[in-house]
Amino acid sequence: MSKLKVLLLIFILILLAGNVYLGIQCFLYKSELDQVQKSIVAQQINQKDLSFAKLLTEKVLLGESSVSFDDRLKLENAVRDINDPEIFAQWQKFTSSKSGAETQQTIGALFEMLLNKISF
Repeated sequence: MSKLKVLLLIFILILLAGNVYLGIQCFLYKSELDQVQKSIVAQQINQKDLSFAKLLTEKVLLGESSVSFDDRLKLENAVRDINDPEIFAQWQKFTSSKSGAETQQTIGALFEMLLNKISF
């Protein structure tokens, strides 16, 4: 083989090795990006759950008077923003409860559900 063909073959092998290396790096970074995106989504869900729990505590549990219409609207929007059918169903049970005992039971179940949904 001529010297030029050998140099060309070496050059092609170097380029091929570089492409393989970059392909592997691309795959690894894609996997890491997927994990980070999942983590961000979980944090956003946790933030919505915590925000609703804080609002519920401030306006309902620690409130000294009945809940105003504006506060009810904020609570309703916050629970809908969570976009979790189980939590929303429990919220509906809470808002439609008739007796004090039923209200306590449903609010306790709602808080337990919120706490269980939060992941670390």
